Amino acid sequence: MSYAAHFSKFFAADSGRLHLAAHSHHAWPDVTEAAQQAAWQDAITLADRKWDKVFGEVVPAFQSHVAGHLNLSDPGTIAVAPNTFDFVRRLLSCLPQDRPARILTTDAEFHSFTRQTARLEEEGRLSITRVAAEPFDSFPERFQAAASGADHDLVFVSQVFFDSGYVVEDLAALVGAVRNDETLVVIDGYHGFMARPTDLSAIEHRAFYMAGGYKYAMAGEGACFMHCPPGFAPRPPDTGWYAAFGAIAGAADQVGYAPDGGRFLGATFDPSGLYRFNAVMELVNGLGLSVADIDAHVQVVMFAFAEALAARGIDGLDPALLLRQPGRDTTGHFLTFRTPQAGDIHARLMAANVITDHRRDRLRFGFGLYHDAGDVDTYVDRVADAPGV
Repeated sequence: MSYAAHFSKFFAADSGRLHLAAHSHHAWPDVTEAAQQAAWQDAITLADRKWDKVFGEVVPAFQSHVAGHLNLSDPGTIAVAPNTFDFVRRLLSCLPQDRPARILTTDAEFHSFTRQTARLEEEGRLSITRVAAEPFDSFPERFQAAASGADHDLVFVSQVFFDSGYVVEDLAALVGAVRNDETLVVIDGYHGFMARPTDLSAIEHRAFYMAGGYKYAMAGEGACFMHCPPGFAPRPPDTGWYAAFGAIAGAADQVGYAPDGGRFLGATFDPSGLYRFNAVMELVNGLGLSVADIDAHVQVVMFAFAEALAARGIDGLDPALLLRQPGRDTTGHFLTFRTPQAGDIHARLMAANVITDHRRDRLRFGFGLYHDAGDVDTYVDRVADAPGV
């Protein structure tokens, strides 16, 4: 089936654009326009009482949608924030401050985690062990061995690596390998949520999971969340005043915190992203789509695109350069070519209004519901016809 009609305003805004970067900035479906307008209307109509609706209706609906797609038993474990970096900062504040905190992670994490932790490592405040993502075939065993072989204060790993598309398929085995029951275990699901079917029910009691609406949830920025397992990091030192909503009584000289995911809330934010997110989830539900259906649609498009590229023999885009092979490897919703030409090819495609992105020597093509397998030949023609490609 084709779902492109639900993105008609995105296509009309620039009819000459070929957007192959759904993994970076996913197109917004048409329903988000009315949702954005609804946030504005509530702001002028309700004014100071706007927050009663946001926390009384909008946030609970958001939490319910997220919990449903992750098979969580309690939507109340979901905290919201404008970006996942807010959550990273609060999690880091929960680590020991009287010695360098011990962190286990990979060399393939996104900048919202790597930059901040690298800077704190420079200050001697963190001691970080980074497990190499490659070779991919042995990654699960190598990471689990590292997790079980030493005590760590924080274990942080992506569900889908942003620079390759590699998918950690058995999250439960990875989480189960962490031997210290007090270690904070965090899964960065930004390239997994609404792209790969994800069931957290087996680890919801143990692992944090963060993601957001900017990519495959199709809702844009400002709609991030974190599932917060009960009992872990009950009083984050980095805290905003919203974390006091529903605070339980504690010692008279202590700052109170909400007992659920609310303990990781920050302060005042723009709620319009949550409105858009809810509208997209209602669209998805109305179309009868599961995440597995979305994933199947995208995987077909990616496989067809890779096959068509191979048939054209475009310089620098040899499918042998793909880090993950669609149809053979489990992969996220983007194709990653490793080539020293990545920056040059990206620039030439951008000049031809073919939108991709690159990270160092990696060129990425990302796909979503607004792409159709029947249009793949047209996509590849545009790529091949870009001057200099």
